[in-house]
Amino acid sequence: MGLFATKPRSGATDGPGAGRELPEGVRRRLPARFEAVGEALASGSTAVVPCEIAGRALAQDGASLDEALQALRETSVAVTGRDPSFADVQALSVAWSEATLAYLHRLSCEDPLTGLSSLAHVRSRLSELYRSFDYGDGTIPHTHALVVVEMADHRPELVRTDHDRFSRSLRLARLGETARTVFPGHETIGRLGTTRVVVLAERDERLGRRTALLRTMLMSADHPTRVWIEGLPATDDSAAVLLDELARG
Repeated sequence: MGLFATKPRSGATDGPGAGRELPEGVRRRLPARFEAVGEALASGSTAVVPCEIAGRALAQDGASLDEALQALRETSVAVTGRDPSFADVQALSVAWSEATLAYLHRLSCEDPLTGLSSLAHVRSRLSELYRSFDYGDGTIPHTHALVVVEMADHRPELVRTDHDRFSRSLRLARLGETARTVFPGHETIGRLGTTRVVVLAERDERLGRRTALLRTMLMSADHPTRVWIEGLPATDDSAAVLLDELARG
């Protein structure tokens, strides 16, 4: 039997017991973290959101993706008598992967290829700012900002060679060096994803002039670049989401 149910489901479960409460005997047999998934399957409602929650929780617990998928299958078979739907498997897998990637991002402070601060270190510095200077009154958006430098690269990732990736890392390193000449103080300068460098800088009267100078200096670069000021949100959690979006962009 395959991992996915072959009959598609459109947000509802029509297996045995669908539309009823989860029997206590079945509930006790469910794997850890899957009680909400079992309840959703038993009630006939979509289990996508509970699967996302379970995927993140299992990744944080240190469970492998194989273990997480096996637990989902055991839950689905116990409640509905069949394998989980593709939507449920996808939701759990994506959530597990994102949580694992977020953990890996937090492991290192320096990107080994460019010498720039890693995403984890930039994130840590931001958290320190929010803890140290924000008193619940939205201080940080007025005192600090991100200066983002983007290196244009329109080729799909799949067609790039190892040499392309190494060359791109060297270019990012040079962008970081140029940014450091404009921001020579205590500013954190890091790598965001494969095409961006970020500067965590104070939002003072010099920020606009410095950003304009950086843009001018990069006009002579051997590849097109874009420079802009990205405002920071009011909360630390929102700042983490913003960094992740910039890293994926």
